[in-house]
Amino acid sequence: MKRHELVLSRRKLLGAGALGAGGLLLSGCDRLNSSPGFRSLLSNAEDMHMGSQRLFNRNALAREYTEADMSPRFRANGNRGVTDAAYRQAFAGDFADWALVVDGAVSRPLQLPLAALQSMPQREQITRHDCVEGWSAIGKWQGPQLGRVLEMAGLLPSARYIVFHCADSFGSTPYYESIDLVDAFHPQTILAWRMNGQMLPEEHGAPVRARIERQLGYKHAKFVMRIEAREGISGLYGGKGGYWEDASDYAWYAGI
Repeated sequence: MKRHELVLSRRKLLGAGALGAGGLLLSGCDRLNSSPGFRSLLSNAEDMHMGSQRLFNRNALAREYTEADMSPRFRANGNRGVTDAAYRQAFAGDFADWALVVDGAVSRPLQLPLAALQSMPQREQITRHDCVEGWSAIGKWQGPQLGRVLEMAGLLPSARYIVFHCADSFGSTPYYESIDLVDAFHPQTILAWRMNGQMLPEEHGAPVRARIERQLGYKHAKFVMRIEAREGISGLYGGKGGYWEDASDYAWYAGI
């Protein structure tokens, strides 16, 4: 998908900010959106929403569905493909020589082939994907829990955030996303390599995408090549913790 097809209007961005702030506002006018005081209000609401979820519902599960509930068509969010030469080579070989890198603030850096991820204990879940663009779809995902992978790598005490570095980009800017350890160790946060009973297709993020079921869709990074544990995110790219957070002022915490 081209970048201009993904970028939301300022009015929709306001709605996106409100969703990230717990649905306090679903829409608004450009005059409000351009007001520093109003943007500050949304930011504070986001902080309150995150605090309330973490205080009262940090272990709550997103709703899971049955196969009868699955959507007949599951739209792809974000980029549908990757032009990076190394990715294309790995894709042509069915990712047989590909390995997921896990590094940063860990005691045991890892390089995990796709077969290794497939051989780990698996979680299968049928969940609803809520996109900030206003659509939803229900699909089945399978993969190891991210928390198990991080335990294998041995997080250092300094680790506070987990960053997903991806193969896709917008122009010269690589796509990335980040979450904190609460979401990283949530039982429904998985590294999905299988979707709806089939290998994950390219448009949905092959070979591996993050599924962070209590967050909006843009947090579910696709084409994950590297997972980095970090003490902070302020010095990474634009400093707000994700491509869309940097580029379009999306909320970093997009809890639902």
